[in-house]
Amino acid sequence: MKSRLLLLLGALSVTLPLSAVADKVVLAELCPQLVGEWQGSAANPALDPMAVTTSVMCSADQRNLYISVSRGSRFSNSETWWFRQQQETILLVYGNGVTEDVTQQLTLYQQADSFSFLGEGEINQRPALVQLQFDPIKANIQQPQGGWQWQQSAHYLDDDSEQYQVVRAISLLKP
Repeated sequence: MKSRLLLLLGALSVTLPLSAVADKVVLAELCPQLVGEWQGSAANPALDPMAVTTSVMCSADQRNLYISVSRGSRFSNSETWWFRQQQETILLVYGNGVTEDVTQQLTLYQQADSFSFLGEGEINQRPALVQLQFDPIKANIQQPQGGWQWQQSAHYLDDDSEQYQVVRAISLLKP
């Protein structure tokens, strides 16, 4: 797993200037920026976008990040994403009340104002490198408080492609 992540980071460093290489960070760097109630839409390649609400909480020590995406985003139940800082890695427990909970080890990186959780797991019953990317949405006239674009992507290990495929994206905008 570590060698694949290093390979991935190596590939990123070839395509990005050295000054733009991501730094490894802890949850405390991301937690305070995501806390709150958000509205927006969720979309994946197979379905039309749906309106969702997203609640984000952090523990007092900022070592736990809890994200709840409202009912109707993908399943009839809400989804929960629980990220827990464990030494230098982050444990993710994902649940949707329909399928069995999924547990993954991830590493959090920051590049400029964006954050990426990277790890190895399984998506759609296929082994994959998983990326959960949070990119800031700059404030503008339509969205004066800004927000975040949360893109969930996979690079399937049984595929010769070197590209990540978007599995789903969720916009996090202040109501």
